[in-house]
Amino acid sequence: MIGEPIFTSLTAMPDPLLQRLAVGLPASSSGSPRQLAWWDWPCADPDSRQVVVCAHGLSRQGRDFDALARALQPRCRVVAFDAAGRGHSDRLADAADAALLLSELRRQQHDARIDWVGTSMGGLIGMALAAQPALAIGRLVLNDVGPIIQLEALQRIGTYLGQAPSFDSEQQAVDYLASISQGFGPHSPDQWRALSLPMLRERDGRWHLHYDPALAQPVKSLLQSPNPEEAVRQGEAALWQLFDAIRCPTLLLRGAQSDLLSEATVAQMQSRGPRPSCVRFDGVGHAPTLVADDQIAAVRDFLWAA
Repeated sequence: MIGEPIFTSLTAMPDPLLQRLAVGLPASSSGSPRQLAWWDWPCADPDSRQVVVCAHGLSRQGRDFDALARALQPRCRVVAFDAAGRGHSDRLADAADAALLLSELRRQQHDARIDWVGTSMGGLIGMALAAQPALAIGRLVLNDVGPIIQLEALQRIGTYLGQAPSFDSEQQAVDYLASISQGFGPHSPDQWRALSLPMLRERDGRWHLHYDPALAQPVKSLLQSPNPEEAVRQGEAALWQLFDAIRCPTLLLRGAQSDLLSEATVAQMQSRGPRPSCVRFDGVGHAPTLVADDQIAAVRDFLWAA
């Protein structure tokens, strides 16, 4: 069983603040700008200039990083955003949202060092940003993702992504999310609950998943193409080009039983581009949740290294 979050004595640390940033055209006919929601955990050290931006997986949301953020708060400000169509952000995805958030953070702290922790999709976004020298990413953590995405993992994700089930109770919804997230590895009931509640909304006496079902369309289109394997391979060259352009220190995390990031891909990544070190977690697939002590410690030690 995965242990309780590290630094349990930090329960008195400030809760995150929900912030919003206008990032695009109006989200509706009301004329209001589209909003990107992001969670802001203030640093306990007022002199710190280190900011860690956390980016979640495909159908997840920013509160996935609660445990990691609290562990980093003594030295870092931590920011985790809800990508478009998830959590508290408006719908209509825009790949430039993350870059706009970085610009806002630099406006607030012009001399900050901004690091990036990205899980799955969030790691791919981090690769795209870190490949741009002008964005000056300080350190990069790629959580169970690389330039090669295994088709088997996309097929598994496609079995549930975009469905819109509803549930009689909050606990029933939590149990469902746990059932489709077995790759996360063993978690206690309290941990599953903490990871699940931000994904849910109550409406008309029933509980619903709170993300845009349209997020599934690109995955479904790929899987329904005449040759899905070839479609996946076509994107690899562009991803390797991004990866090879990264110059910042990089840490790669892998669930030892991951079906998305293979050991063969890890070996290739360690021989090119930023040549990341890799930490593996037994008993975990895709993807480590960064809740367990050993997972938090790996990220913390890398980000806090001199």
